[in-house]
Amino acid sequence: MFMKEKRDGTIKAWGCTDSRQQPIYTQKEEASSPTVSLEAIMLSCSIDAKEERYMAVTNIPGAFLHADMKGTVHMILGGTIAKLIVKLEPKIYRKCIWHDKKGKSMLYVQLNKAIYGTLQAALLFWELLSNTHKGRGFKINPYDHCVANKIVNRKQCTII
Repeated sequence: MFMKEKRDGTIKAWGCTDSRQQPIYTQKEEASSPTVSLEAIMLSCSIDAKEERYMAVTNIPGAFLHADMKGTVHMILGGTIAKLIVKLEPKIYRKCIWHDKKGKSMLYVQLNKAIYGTLQAALLFWELLSNTHKGRGFKINPYDHCVANKIVNRKQCTII
């Protein structure tokens, strides 16, 4: 797990896996997220230019954490991140921490939320996002499931 202080003073954290093979019992359909096609991006950009549409690019901070994890997924936190978790609730987590052969602090956790680096995260977030769009009246494009449209004030709004 890596942590960095950003220019605005907030902390950004990200993690890497240890390159082990993913479990063979997980089907590709259960673990991979749809990705918008290059053709859909190019067509939308062409339409946006021709119709002089307003455009915006946005980021959803902690995007995957908005989605609930399905099933039981465990993870091992090691080193600094394990120690920081113990500091959050010492009475609960102090008894759960253990040390590996090199003395590194380790902590087993069960994930409630999708987290970057897990097999399901991108798919779970995509499902949440597309269901949210549908709930707000957007129609998912039948040819590219990563494109949604809605008429707003007699103008088409497209989300890619």
